[in-house]
Amino acid sequence: MPLRPMLPRDDLYARLELPVDCSPEAIEIAWRALLKRHHPDIAGADADDVAKRINVAHDWLSDPGLRERYDRERHAGRRRNSRPTDLRGRAGRAVRSVPPKPRRPADPAEALERHLARIGRLTRDELDRLALAESPPIAFVATIARFLSPDRLAAVEAVERRVAAALPRTPRWDAPTRDAIVAYAHELILGPFLDEHLSEPFRERVRERLARGWEAAVDQPRYGPNTAAVSAALERLRAMPPGRRAQLVVEAAGLRAASPAGLRADLPWPAGLSAHDDDALRVSSALAQSDAVAIVGDPAPAIARRSLARAVHGLVLRHAFKPAELDRLLGPWREVLLERPVSVRPKARTGA
Repeated sequence: MPLRPMLPRDDLYARLELPVDCSPEAIEIAWRALLKRHHPDIAGADADDVAKRINVAHDWLSDPGLRERYDRERHAGRRRNSRPTDLRGRAGRAVRSVPPKPRRPADPAEALERHLARIGRLTRDELDRLALAESPPIAFVATIARFLSPDRLAAVEAVERRVAAALPRTPRWDAPTRDAIVAYAHELILGPFLDEHLSEPFRERVRERLARGWEAAVDQPRYGPNTAAVSAALERLRAMPPGRRAQLVVEAAGLRAASPAGLRADLPWPAGLSAHDDDALRVSSALAQSDAVAIVGDPAPAIARRSLARAVHGLVLRHAFKPAELDRLLGPWREVLLERPVSVRPKARTGA
């Protein structure tokens, strides 16, 4: 049985100049940046011992099992959050130490200016989608700030102010909208630095988390691939006589109250899709649900509003649900949300 490695006595996080709840990506960046700074060719022969200590810290903290043991025995009173504020990646995903994929040559400053100009052309639909964006890993950028060059750090520090100036007044104060736009700007500014300091899959995870809010909202239809069908369904819901709409609300409340499945707050997703991996579809569904519930209004019972939200969610993802699954989700709302098929009378036979 192999001997367990002896636990280092000092603070490995302090060796890498990182907080205890830092992400694996931040550990990789700190390791590479500090090795460059303390390389004997740059800092002299006396830096060799420092470089070795940096490597030991990386060896422990980059291995999930060793890091868990180190945290348990050395940082029991400073336990890491199970979901820290910056990005962690998916649990159980293997890390391959391979060179990062080269990016297309681009001027980060020019790309940032194009991004800021695009903010001024955001449509109402795009702003509504940005308001539903998933929170980006802003803390990750703050964690690695000490390893950036002065020019790049200045650009990062200025970007939030520049984004606020480019946004219209109302969305300027919406945190999800602003943070999604700022995170994408961080990806543009930091791209070359991240390419240099992160191997795969770390680099792709960082890019995906920084860019996903913007990419899930911009240049996307309001309700996703089924926007036309969802828009038509909501118009039919809006045009219904108030009495009939109220009757549907009562029916939905009664049916869902009698069914345990109707009380569930979570929304089913078709096989092969998920709210985590398909963020653009998640935003499409959330926006359609919000618009549909607003049409019905607050007096409707919560369970009826939940029933309508599930029905509209099914309509947004109708291309991926099986017919029986979609029918269950639509429930009593199917008659208004689904366009009635046109009946075609057979032609009368004519005698010879």
